[in-house]
Order: sequence, then C-alpha cells, then structure tokens
Amino acid sequence: MKWPLLAVCILGSSLAGNAVAQDADNATLEKGRYLAAASDCAACHSAHGKPEYSGGISFSLPMGKIYSTNITPDADHGIGHYTEAQFGRALREGVRRDGSTLYPAMPFPSYARLTDSDIHALFVYFRKGVKPAPISPPKNGIVWPLSIRWPLTFWRLAFAPTPTKAIPKTSGEFTDPELARGAYLVEGPAHCGACHSPRAITMQEKALTATDGSLYLAGGAMVDGWTPPSLRQENRTGLGRWSEDDIVSFLKTGRAATGSVFGSMTSAVLHGTQKLTDDDLHAIAHYLKSLKAADQTQKPWTYDSTITDQLHKADLSYRGARIYVDRCAACHRTDGKGYPSVFPPLAGNPVMMQDDPVSLIHITQSGATLPPMTAAPSSIVMPAFKHKLTDEQIADVVTFIRHAWGNNASPVSTEDVKRLSKSMPPPDMADDALSLN
Repeated sequence: MKWPLLAVCILGSSLAGNAVAQDADNATLEKGRYLAAASDCAACHSAHGKPEYSGGISFSLPMGKIYSTNITPDADHGIGHYTEAQFGRALREGVRRDGSTLYPAMPFPSYARLTDSDIHALFVYFRKGVKPAPISPPKNGIVWPLSIRWPLTFWRLAFAPTPTKAIPKTSGEFTDPELARGAYLVEGPAHCGACHSPRAITMQEKALTATDGSLYLAGGAMVDGWTPPSLRQENRTGLGRWSEDDIVSFLKTGRAATGSVFGSMTSAVLHGTQKLTDDDLHAIAHYLKSLKAADQTQKPWTYDSTITDQLHKADLSYRGARIYVDRCAACHRTDGKGYPSVFPPLAGNPVMMQDDPVSLIHITQSGATLPPMTAAPSSIVMPAFKHKLTDEQIADVVTFIRHAWGNNASPVSTEDVKRLSKSMPPPDMADDALSLN
C-alpha cells in the first residue's frame, strides 16, 4: 500500500507545483498588461479598425511622417522573433532586432528606466497575452537621406541614457516611497517628458528627470496639432492651482473641476492612465505637485468679472463677444466657469493662457469628443466650427476667451488661424481616441 500512496503524493505534489507555476505565469502576464497600460502602448500602436497593437498610427515629425510598428507576436509582421533580450534592448536602448536604431518617436530614453522585472513582464504579456496580427503598417514618409537610420546611432549614443545609468538615477531621486513610485511611473513607463518637456534643435529632450533641472515637464512643442502644457507648478499655465485630487480625477476619468482631456492626451487616458490603481495615480499626482514652477515670473491668476458683468448686461461690444455668447456660452457659461467635470471652465484654464494658442485654435476648428471612461461612462462632444465660422471669427472668439475673466493672454490674428489650419491633428489619432474603448 505504501507505493501507491507514494505515487499519489508525488502526483499531488506535481499538480500543486504546476498550479503554482501557472499562477505565477498569470500574475506575470497581468503585471505586463498593467505595465503596457502604464506605458501607453495602445495609444501609439493601436489604430482604429485594426487589431490591437498592430501599428499604423501616424506621427508628424520635422523630418516627415512615420507610422507606429506592429508589436503583436506575429513572426513576420510583428515581434514574434524577438528574444526577451532583444525586446528589452528595443524598449530601453532603441535598438531593433536587426541592430538598427529606432526613430526617437519611440520614447526609449524614458523606457531606459524600466527594471528588468518590468521588462520581463511586458515581454510575457506581448508574447502570450496579445493576439498575433499579420499586418504591416504603411511605409514611413521620410525622404532620403533623412530616412537613413545609421546616423541615428550617434544620436542615441549622445542623448539616450543606458539602463545602467537611467535606472539608478530615477530610483535614487526620492526616499519617500510615494514620490519614488511617482517618479518611476512619470519618468519611466508613462514617458510624460516625451511630450511635456521641451526639445533641442537636435530633437532630444532637454531634461529627462526631475534632477535634470526645471525644464523637465515645463511644456513641450506642438505634437500632432497640440501644444503640451507644463506639468509643473506654474500658477497660470501649469498645475499650480490643481490639487492632487484634481490630477487623479483627470487621469482616471479625463475630467476634473479644473479642465477636461482633449487631443493626444485623450488616448493616453483612455488606453492608459484610467487603468492604473488609485495608489499609482496618487503617486503620480504627488510627484507632479512636488515639481517647482519653471517660470517663476508668472503673476497668480485671479478671476476678473468685468467681461461677465458686460455679458450679463447684454453688452456685446467687445470683439468676439457675440460669437462666444451664440456658440460657446451654453456650455462654458457667460462667466467662463463652465460646468466642472462636464463642460470644462475656460476662466483660469491653463490651456487658454499658454503662450502658443495652437491647442485652443485647433479645438475650436476641429471640435473634440471626450469618450466614455470606466469611471465616467458618459460621452461629451464639442462640435467643430471650422465650417461654421470664418478664420476671422475663430480668431475673434479665441482672442476673446484668452482675454476674458483674468486670462489676459495675447491676442490671435486671422493669419495665425490660417497658418495653423495646416497643422490640424491627424484624423487617425482622433478616430483612435473616440473608438477604441
């Protein structure tokens, strides 16, 4: 009787071991799924109407237009032949399997901070948790000789940190665990600086971490038709008047009492930050609130009721006032305060007061849709006015908004509107933000 009993024990032990191993594999895969959301992979690699992660999203760069690659495990069109080491090198060092350098639209200078453990989880997820898709993206629209990749090797060596330098730099910035976690997420997987930090003429970010100086997250140049604002503590054009809870609400629902998501950030929230835990969102908010203002000269914004009082008296003498009352006031109100978390305020909104008015002009021209989020299932639409208003009228109403309620930003000319009509956001990004949910 002892031998059968021993066999049962061995079999039971083997089954238990397999179950533990399976649980570990599932946990690693789910960790990778979470990190893919934190890294905003779907926003750049998932195009409307195509399989998830099959690529094809366009990016307009100074050198031309490029398209995101297929990162499904398809062997011929995706990353199916990549080993984990090659996968990690592509993410953290910007080197493809064939040894050539990726275009810096891929945020490998930020991903260089990803730990080995997180790289492993991402590899497991993209290998086992994503369906292969036999699809190739369109060919990049970069003309020769700018399309030659070998010079990018020198760019990478000059401007992209190695993981051995990047990981300890970010991990050693803060001793407070919440700040340390926020720094890792913002500087690493979320790669916020790729859009929200200024770049040099050679296209590298002027600062990659909080310790690199006040230019980090101080606001970026126009990306696909939108100008990313400062994420530092500027009172007028940054997050100086936002609370940590405001930031958490914005990243979780796309809505906050202080503003609503639009443009490229819509995809980042839809596919990424809304899927993060509350603890991680608070860590991000805590970290962002720790960053001092880059522009120390800004006078605090204070509400000015002059325009509100004029509109309440039916005084529409100020240029652009009638257009605002007819087209905008129903949602954003004559006092500019909107209906928080539904229709965003325009009074004191940092986007309204940016030096570069491109975001406000483009959202007036093309409209926007705030898609449903898990924690905020309603969808809110702002109509496009490019076919309803002339360039002069758009300039007038944008100037009115930028002046009213204490915003006191510079005016916009008809020539500005005409010029910026040529840099409208690409339609595939808009479709993606509205439809992939």
